[in-house]
Amino acid sequence: MKAFEIQKFGLDSLALVERPDPKPAYGQIVIKMRAASLNYRDLLMVKGYYNPRLRMPLIPLSDGVGEVVQLGEGVTRVKVGDRVAGIFCQRWIDGEISDAKARPALGGDVDGMLAEYVALDQDGVVHVPDFLTDEEAATLPCAAVTAWNSLVEQGKLKAGDSVLVQGTGGVSIFALQFAKMMGARVIATSSHDEKLQRVKDMGASDGINYKSTPNWDEAVKALTAKIGVDHIVEVGGAGTLARSFQAVRKGGHISLIGVLAGASAEVNPMPILMKNIRVQGIFVGSRKMFEDMDRAIVQNHLKPVVDRIFEFKDAIEALKYMESGAHFGKVCIRF
Repeated sequence: MKAFEIQKFGLDSLALVERPDPKPAYGQIVIKMRAASLNYRDLLMVKGYYNPRLRMPLIPLSDGVGEVVQLGEGVTRVKVGDRVAGIFCQRWIDGEISDAKARPALGGDVDGMLAEYVALDQDGVVHVPDFLTDEEAATLPCAAVTAWNSLVEQGKLKAGDSVLVQGTGGVSIFALQFAKMMGARVIATSSHDEKLQRVKDMGASDGINYKSTPNWDEAVKALTAKIGVDHIVEVGGAGTLARSFQAVRKGGHISLIGVLAGASAEVNPMPILMKNIRVQGIFVGSRKMFEDMDRAIVQNHLKPVVDRIFEFKDAIEALKYMESGAHFGKVCIRF
Protein backbone atom coordinates (compact mmCIF):
# COMPACT_ATOMS: atom_id res chain seq x y z
CA MET A 1 0.00 0.00 0.00
CA LYS A 2 0.99 3.64 -0.36
CA ALA A 3 1.28 5.78 2.76
CA PHE A 4 2.70 9.14 3.77
CA GLU A 5 5.39 8.99 6.45
CA ILE A 6 6.94 11.58 8.73
CA GLN A 7 10.59 10.60 8.25
CA LYS A 8 12.00 13.81 9.67
CA PHE A 9 10.28 17.00 10.77
CA GLY A 10 9.13 19.51 8.17
CA LEU A 11 6.32 19.67 5.63
CA ASP A 12 8.64 19.07 2.70
CA SER A 13 10.07 16.00 4.44
CA LEU A 14 6.71 14.21 4.55
CA ALA A 15 7.27 11.35 2.10
CA LEU A 16 4.99 9.06 0.10
CA VAL A 17 6.29 5.51 0.55
CA GLU A 18 5.33 1.89 -0.10
CA ARG A 19 4.43 -0.17 2.98
CA PRO A 20 3.15 -3.75 3.26
CA ASP A 21 -0.63 -4.11 3.34
CA PRO A 22 -1.71 -4.42 7.00
CA LYS A 23 -2.87 -7.79 8.35
CA PRO A 24 -5.55 -7.75 11.06
CA ALA A 25 -4.58 -9.20 14.44
CA TYR A 26 -7.18 -10.70 16.79
CA GLY A 27 -10.03 -8.20 17.21
CA GLN A 28 -8.74 -5.92 14.47
CA ILE A 29 -10.22 -4.82 11.15
CA VAL A 30 -8.61 -3.51 7.97
CA ILE A 31 -10.12 -0.35 6.49
CA LYS A 32 -9.69 0.79 2.89
CA MET A 33 -9.49 4.54 3.29
CA ARG A 34 -11.84 6.79 1.34
CA ALA A 35 -11.23 10.22 2.88
CA ALA A 36 -9.30 11.95 5.64
CA SER A 37 -9.47 15.40 7.18
CA LEU A 38 -6.83 17.68 8.65
CA ASN A 39 -6.57 19.13 12.13
CA TYR A 40 -4.13 21.78 13.36
CA ARG A 41 -2.57 19.04 15.50
CA ASP A 42 -1.52 17.24 12.31
CA LEU A 43 0.37 20.29 11.09
CA LEU A 44 2.11 20.68 14.46
CA MET A 45 2.93 16.96 14.45
CA VAL A 46 4.53 17.01 10.99
CA LYS A 47 6.56 20.14 11.78
CA GLY A 48 7.79 18.74 15.11
CA TYR A 49 6.11 21.28 17.39
CA TYR A 50 3.53 18.95 18.95
CA ASN A 51 5.97 16.28 20.09
CA PRO A 52 9.67 16.86 19.32
CA ARG A 53 10.40 13.31 20.54
CA LEU A 54 7.98 11.70 18.12
CA ARG A 55 8.77 8.14 17.08
CA MET A 56 9.60 8.05 13.37
CA PRO A 57 8.80 7.01 10.75
CA LEU A 58 5.13 7.68 11.50
CA ILE A 59 1.99 7.87 9.37
CA PRO A 60 0.23 11.11 10.41
CA LEU A 61 -3.44 12.22 10.63
CA SER A 62 -6.00 11.20 13.20
CA ASP A 63 -9.20 11.61 11.16
CA GLY A 64 -10.39 9.38 8.37
CA VAL A 65 -13.24 7.29 7.01
CA GLY A 66 -13.17 4.11 5.00
CA GLU A 67 -14.76 0.77 4.18
CA VAL A 68 -14.10 -2.35 6.22
CA VAL A 69 -12.49 -4.88 3.86
CA GLN A 70 -11.06 -7.52 6.18
CA LEU A 71 -11.86 -8.90 9.65
CA GLY A 72 -9.52 -10.46 12.16
CA GLU A 73 -10.61 -13.30 14.41
CA GLY A 74 -13.08 -12.36 17.12
CA VAL A 75 -14.54 -9.30 15.40
CA THR A 76 -18.25 -8.81 16.13
CA ARG A 77 -18.86 -5.01 16.15
CA VAL A 78 -18.52 -4.46 12.39
CA LYS A 79 -18.77 -6.41 9.16
CA VAL A 80 -17.11 -6.23 5.75
CA GLY A 81 -18.60 -3.36 3.75
CA ASP A 82 -19.36 -1.13 6.76
CA ARG A 83 -18.26 2.49 6.54
CA VAL A 84 -16.47 3.55 9.72
CA ALA A 85 -14.27 6.25 11.21
CA GLY A 86 -11.52 5.72 13.75
CA ILE A 87 -11.82 7.35 17.16
CA PHE A 88 -8.99 9.65 18.26
CA CYS A 89 -8.13 7.88 21.54
CA GLN A 90 -8.39 4.23 20.61
CA ARG A 91 -9.12 3.01 24.16
CA TRP A 92 -11.43 5.82 25.35
CA ILE A 93 -14.78 4.09 24.98
CA ASP A 94 -16.82 5.80 27.73
CA GLY A 95 -16.52 7.60 31.05
CA GLU A 96 -13.88 10.10 32.10
CA ILE A 97 -10.48 10.33 30.47
CA SER A 98 -7.57 8.58 32.22
CA ASP A 99 -3.95 7.77 31.46
CA ALA A 100 -4.97 4.32 30.27
CA LYS A 101 -7.70 5.72 27.97
CA ALA A 102 -5.72 8.64 26.53
CA ARG A 103 -3.35 6.40 24.59
CA PRO A 104 -2.82 5.36 21.95
CA ALA A 105 -3.96 8.42 19.97
CA LEU A 106 -4.01 8.05 16.19
CA GLY A 107 -1.36 9.86 14.21
CA GLY A 108 0.87 10.39 17.24
CA ASP A 109 1.36 7.44 19.58
CA VAL A 110 0.62 5.07 16.70
CA ASP A 111 0.32 5.31 12.93
CA GLY A 112 -2.56 7.45 11.69
CA MET A 113 -4.89 7.54 8.72
CA LEU A 114 -2.85 8.95 5.82
CA ALA A 115 -2.51 5.55 4.14
CA GLU A 116 -4.48 3.55 1.61
CA TYR A 117 -5.21 0.82 4.20
CA VAL A 118 -5.37 1.08 8.00
CA ALA A 119 -5.70 -1.63 10.65
CA LEU A 120 -7.59 -0.66 13.84
CA ASP A 121 -9.11 -2.47 16.79
CA GLN A 122 -12.84 -3.10 16.32
CA ASP A 123 -13.53 -1.12 19.52
CA GLY A 124 -11.74 1.91 18.10
CA VAL A 125 -14.20 2.68 15.29
CA VAL A 126 -17.64 4.24 14.89
CA HIS A 127 -20.19 3.86 12.10
CA VAL A 128 -20.79 7.21 10.38
CA PRO A 129 -24.11 8.69 9.15
CA ASP A 130 -25.18 7.32 5.77
CA PHE A 131 -26.27 10.69 4.35
CA LEU A 132 -22.80 12.25 4.69
CA THR A 133 -20.23 12.09 1.91
CA ASP A 134 -16.94 10.39 2.70
CA GLU A 135 -15.24 13.76 3.07
CA GLU A 136 -17.97 15.12 5.34
CA ALA A 137 -17.86 12.01 7.51
CA ALA A 138 -14.05 12.26 7.75
CA THR A 139 -14.37 15.63 9.51
CA LEU A 140 -16.12 14.15 12.57
CA PRO A 141 -13.59 12.26 14.78
CA CYS A 142 -11.65 15.21 16.24
CA ALA A 143 -13.12 18.62 15.41
CA ALA A 144 -16.77 17.63 15.74
CA VAL A 145 -16.32 15.46 18.84
CA THR A 146 -14.23 18.19 20.48
CA ALA A 147 -16.95 20.79 19.86
CA TRP A 148 -19.63 18.37 21.09
CA ASN A 149 -17.68 17.52 24.24
CA SER A 150 -17.03 21.22 24.87
CA LEU A 151 -20.59 22.49 24.61
CA VAL A 152 -22.85 19.50 25.23
CA GLU A 153 -20.96 17.10 27.49
CA GLN A 154 -19.00 19.59 29.59
CA GLY A 155 -20.86 22.85 28.95
CA LYS A 156 -24.38 21.46 29.39
CA LEU A 157 -25.50 23.84 26.65
CA LYS A 158 -29.20 24.69 26.61
CA ALA A 159 -31.55 26.73 24.47
CA GLY A 160 -31.16 30.45 25.08
CA ASP A 161 -27.49 30.26 26.09
CA SER A 162 -24.91 32.44 24.36
CA VAL A 163 -21.71 31.06 22.84
CA LEU A 164 -18.57 32.80 21.59
CA VAL A 165 -16.59 30.91 18.94
CA GLN A 166 -13.10 32.04 17.98
CA GLY A 167 -12.17 31.90 14.33
CA THR A 168 -13.62 29.77 11.56
CA GLY A 169 -11.63 26.55 11.75
CA GLY A 170 -13.09 23.08 12.14
CA VAL A 171 -13.85 23.09 15.88
CA SER A 172 -15.31 26.60 15.84
CA ILE A 173 -17.60 25.93 12.87
CA PHE A 174 -18.87 22.69 14.42
CA ALA A 175 -19.44 24.58 17.70
CA LEU A 176 -21.49 27.14 15.78
CA GLN A 177 -23.55 24.40 14.15
CA PHE A 178 -24.18 22.49 17.39
CA ALA A 179 -25.03 25.68 19.29
CA LYS A 180 -27.56 26.75 16.68
CA MET A 181 -28.96 23.22 16.55
CA MET A 182 -29.67 23.47 20.29
CA GLY A 183 -31.20 26.95 20.18
CA ALA A 184 -28.27 29.01 21.46
CA ARG A 185 -27.06 32.42 20.32
CA VAL A 186 -23.62 32.50 18.67
CA ILE A 187 -21.12 35.35 18.42
CA ALA A 188 -18.05 34.72 16.26
CA THR A 189 -14.64 36.34 15.86
CA SER A 190 -12.40 36.35 12.80
CA SER A 191 -9.82 38.59 11.14
CA HIS A 192 -11.69 38.40 7.82
CA ASP A 193 -14.95 40.24 7.18
CA GLU A 194 -15.94 37.80 4.41
CA LYS A 195 -15.62 34.88 6.84
CA LEU A 196 -17.70 36.78 9.40
CA GLN A 197 -20.39 37.20 6.77
CA ARG A 198 -20.33 33.44 6.15
CA VAL A 199 -20.82 32.64 9.84
CA LYS A 200 -23.72 35.09 9.94
CA ASP A 201 -25.21 33.31 6.94
CA MET A 202 -24.91 30.10 9.01
CA GLY A 203 -26.85 31.64 11.88
CA ALA A 204 -24.40 33.59 14.03
CA SER A 205 -26.09 36.68 15.45
CA ASP A 206 -22.93 38.81 15.37
CA GLY A 207 -19.37 38.81 14.07
CA ILE A 208 -16.39 40.70 15.46
CA ASN A 209 -13.25 41.39 13.43
CA TYR A 210 -10.49 41.10 16.04
CA LYS A 211 -8.03 42.95 13.78
CA SER A 212 -10.15 46.08 13.47
CA THR A 213 -11.57 45.56 16.99
CA PRO A 214 -8.60 44.37 19.08
CA ASN A 215 -10.60 44.88 22.29
CA TRP A 216 -13.04 42.21 21.14
CA ASP A 217 -13.86 41.27 24.73
CA GLU A 218 -15.42 44.71 25.19
CA ALA A 219 -17.42 44.22 22.00
CA VAL A 220 -18.72 40.89 23.35
CA LYS A 221 -19.78 42.56 26.59
CA ALA A 222 -21.55 45.31 24.62
CA LEU A 223 -23.46 42.68 22.62
CA THR A 224 -24.61 40.92 25.80
CA ALA A 225 -25.90 43.87 27.85
CA LYS A 226 -22.52 44.03 29.68
CA ILE A 227 -23.08 40.52 31.09
CA GLY A 228 -20.81 38.38 28.92
CA VAL A 229 -21.43 35.09 27.15
CA ASP A 230 -22.29 31.79 28.83
CA HIS A 231 -19.73 29.72 26.91
CA ILE A 232 -16.48 30.40 25.07
CA VAL A 233 -14.89 27.92 22.69
CA GLU A 234 -11.29 29.00 23.32
CA VAL A 235 -8.97 27.91 20.51
CA GLY A 236 -6.45 30.75 20.76
CA GLY A 237 -4.76 29.64 23.97
CA ALA A 238 -2.50 31.90 25.99
CA GLY A 239 -2.71 34.69 23.42
CA THR A 240 -6.48 35.13 23.81
CA LEU A 241 -7.28 33.68 27.23
CA ALA A 242 -7.04 36.96 29.15
CA ARG A 243 -9.68 38.56 26.92
CA SER A 244 -11.85 35.44 27.19
CA PHE A 245 -11.82 35.90 30.98
CA GLN A 246 -13.34 39.35 30.41
CA ALA A 247 -15.82 38.26 27.73
CA VAL A 248 -17.39 35.39 29.70
CA ARG A 249 -20.12 36.05 32.25
CA LYS A 250 -19.76 35.45 35.97
CA GLY A 251 -20.14 31.72 36.49
CA GLY A 252 -19.55 31.10 32.79
CA HIS A 253 -17.73 28.28 31.04
CA ILE A 254 -14.55 28.42 28.94
CA SER A 255 -13.52 25.34 26.95
CA LEU A 256 -9.75 25.47 26.45
CA ILE A 257 -9.07 23.62 23.21
CA GLY A 258 -6.28 25.11 21.10
CA VAL A 259 -3.15 27.24 21.10
CA LEU A 260 -3.50 29.04 17.77
CA ALA A 261 -2.52 32.39 19.30
CA GLY A 262 0.38 30.97 21.30
CA ALA A 263 1.13 28.44 24.01
CA SER A 264 2.82 30.77 26.49
CA ALA A 265 2.00 34.21 27.87
CA GLU A 266 1.55 35.88 31.21
CA VAL A 267 -2.04 35.15 32.25
CA ASN A 268 -3.58 36.54 35.42
CA PRO A 269 -5.75 33.81 37.00
CA MET A 270 -7.62 36.22 39.31
CA PRO A 271 -10.66 36.59 37.00
CA ILE A 272 -11.24 32.83 37.27
CA LEU A 273 -11.61 33.27 41.01
CA MET A 274 -13.42 36.61 41.12
CA LYS A 275 -15.89 35.71 38.35
CA ASN A 276 -16.32 32.06 39.38
CA ILE A 277 -15.35 30.97 35.86
CA ARG A 278 -15.07 27.29 34.96
CA VAL A 279 -12.11 26.70 32.63
CA GLN A 280 -12.28 23.19 31.20
CA GLY A 281 -9.55 21.56 29.13
CA ILE A 282 -11.00 19.52 26.27
CA PHE A 283 -9.12 16.51 24.89
CA VAL A 284 -11.39 15.43 22.01
CA GLY A 285 -13.82 12.85 23.50
CA SER A 286 -14.86 9.24 23.94
CA ARG A 287 -16.43 6.77 21.53
CA LYS A 288 -19.74 7.17 23.34
CA MET A 289 -19.63 10.94 22.79
CA PHE A 290 -18.96 10.30 19.10
CA GLU A 291 -21.94 7.95 18.89
CA ASP A 292 -24.23 10.37 20.79
CA MET A 293 -23.14 13.17 18.47
CA ASP A 294 -23.80 11.02 15.41
CA ARG A 295 -27.40 10.50 16.51
CA ALA A 296 -27.88 14.25 16.88
CA ILE A 297 -26.31 14.85 13.46
CA VAL A 298 -28.69 12.33 11.85
CA GLN A 299 -31.74 13.71 13.69
CA ASN A 300 -30.96 17.27 12.57
CA HIS A 301 -29.48 16.38 9.18
CA LEU A 302 -26.43 18.48 10.01
CA LYS A 303 -23.88 18.77 7.20
CA PRO A 304 -20.24 19.48 8.07
CA VAL A 305 -18.57 22.39 6.29
CA VAL A 306 -15.84 21.17 3.94
CA ASP A 307 -13.73 24.01 2.57
CA ARG A 308 -11.55 22.18 0.07
CA ILE A 309 -10.73 18.61 -0.99
CA PHE A 310 -7.24 17.52 -2.08
CA GLU A 311 -6.22 14.26 -3.73
CA PHE A 312 -4.18 11.74 -1.70
CA LYS A 313 -1.02 12.48 -3.69
CA ASP A 314 -1.35 16.16 -2.79
CA ALA A 315 -1.44 15.67 0.99
CA ILE A 316 1.54 17.99 1.53
CA GLU A 317 -0.24 20.76 -0.38
CA ALA A 318 -3.30 20.20 1.80
CA LEU A 319 -1.22 20.75 4.94
CA LYS A 320 0.34 23.87 3.44
CA TYR A 321 -3.14 25.18 2.64
CA MET A 322 -4.20 24.63 6.26
CA GLU A 323 -1.05 26.42 7.41
CA SER A 324 -2.02 29.46 5.30
CA GLY A 325 -5.18 29.95 7.37
CA ALA A 326 -7.28 30.53 4.26
CA HIS A 327 -9.69 27.70 5.02
CA PHE A 328 -13.22 28.00 6.39
CA GLY A 329 -14.27 24.79 8.12
CA LYS A 330 -12.42 21.58 7.26
CA VAL A 331 -9.73 20.64 4.75
CA CYS A 332 -10.07 17.08 3.42
CA ILE A 333 -8.10 14.53 1.43
CA ARG A 334 -9.73 12.08 -0.99
CA PHE A 335 -8.18 8.64 -1.58
